Amino acid sequence: MTSSTSGNTALNAERRTRDIAELSEAEASGAEAFDLVVIGGGITGVGVALDAASRGLSVVLIERGDLASGTSGWSSKLAHGGLRYLAKLDVPIAWESAVERGHLMSRIAPHLVHPVQMVLPLHTHVGHLDATLIGTGFLAGDALRMLARTPKSLLPRPHRISPAEVRRLAPSTTAAGLRGGLLSWDGQIVDDARLVVTMARTAAAHGAHIITYASATSVESGRVHVTDQLTGEPHAIRAKQIINAAGVWADTLSDDVELAPSKGSHLLVRAESMGNPTAAITAPVPDHFGRFVFAVPWDDGLVMIGLTDDPHDGRIPQRARPDADERTFLLDIINAVLEDPLSPEDVVGSYAGFRPLLKGKADSGADLSRKHALLRDPQTDLLTIVGGKLTAYRRMAEDAVDAAVEAAGLTAKPCRTTTLSLVGAGAPRPRLPEHLIRRYGTDAGVVAAYGADNSALNEPVRDGIPFSGAEIRFAVEHELALTVEDVIDRRTRWGLVDADRDDLAAAVRRHAPELIDATQLPENTHHNQDEG
Repeated sequence: MTSSTSGNTALNAERRTRDIAELSEAEASGAEAFDLVVIGGGITGVGVALDAASRGLSVVLIERGDLASGTSGWSSKLAHGGLRYLAKLDVPIAWESAVERGHLMSRIAPHLVHPVQMVLPLHTHVGHLDATLIGTGFLAGDALRMLARTPKSLLPRPHRISPAEVRRLAPSTTAAGLRGGLLSWDGQIVDDARLVVTMARTAAAHGAHIITYASATSVESGRVHVTDQLTGEPHAIRAKQIINAAGVWADTLSDDVELAPSKGSHLLVRAESMGNPTAAITAPVPDHFGRFVFAVPWDDGLVMIGLTDDPHDGRIPQRARPDADERTFLLDIINAVLEDPLSPEDVVGSYAGFRPLLKGKADSGADLSRKHALLRDPQTDLLTIVGGKLTAYRRMAEDAVDAAVEAAGLTAKPCRTTTLSLVGAGAPRPRLPEHLIRRYGTDAGVVAAYGADNSALNEPVRDGIPFSGAEIRFAVEHELALTVEDVIDRRTRWGLVDADRDDLAAAVRRHAPELIDATQLPENTHHNQDEG
């Protein structure tokens, strides 16, 4: 595993100011253009920045809002091994997923991507033939795991389990008609937004300039025009190659990009309402073989229920929620396998994200390809990377940087991201709090140190909110949180719990009075606009 600590990993307002000053100086002096400018601070854009910077290229990443404030922060938080693609006989995508999942869990971010048990209860509505086919698919997925060289000590082999074992792992599963279950394993991302932020910090350690709240207003060959959303000041950044990784907004920068966004909706319930499961429940969608709704336990006492996969027309909101039909669909599917059905009143929060799928011929988002594509704009020479999946971000980034290096004639080292670990990977020092280790890896020591002189900082900001003052300060001083919403929505996910959001925001303002509210920013950058 390659060390990622070759430079300063702290991202904060002071560093952002220095980076922008360096851009201004380069602009005024006519210094040599940067090798790459990356537009978009989601998993793909940050992955591109890390890949390029670790190859020795000079890189600037600009993001109009916060890191992971688009699709990357609203995922199901699963690093899938490609089982659903096997069901569609899309072996290349399944293989890519299995390989990239292995890289994430074994070498890149083992502190942020952990194994999760997945239980498919076998009730009467899962026929013997379907159970056999699904079980065969699980075994095929395990074969891909072995070929990808992900050890079975990390992801054990799937197997059938007894009704008693199903209910031990998922106590809310109904016993009526239960004849056992299929147990498999997959990767669970502790926090998708933290994965993106940690990757950005690692890219910064390799020299990348990570600048959030900077909007690309126009692109021309070799130059990006940018507005600093915090000051209103315009800047022009010269680059030998510009990469558009703006996700579902990529088509706003190039007329040659046509997207068919797919909406994925999720509900949150408290774990006790489902008997505090220790495994995810997999519920099949009737008449759609290979499609499932998952109920996945999170570390903080919540269970995520998701997801939908439906075409979306019209404006892409910065913050979306499930609509009434999507809520009903998710509850109906998961309730089919539960002893005590969940009601709408059990839902404590919700969110939705949009996948940037390439436009094609399909009746639903679930039918569109998850293949990624590189598109070159003949007018501006802008290189756009779209499509793909969160799990395969690294391969997407490698392909994009390879294309940029070839097109611009750049001198770059070979890609090294299959073995480049993110900051926080490694063995943490003894006696650190386990909940901090699971969120921050070796950085748990840095977080805990904030409480050395004030032990109150290590306590939750309020009973029932699993987030401390120390974590707030770490978010501000190391994770580039510039607004209150950056902290409550993307440095912790407890802002998704509607009843606690205001109290959490008040605690953030108390511990980090230097932060501004996102509502003070221009409309196109703040991320509390709801649609659902």
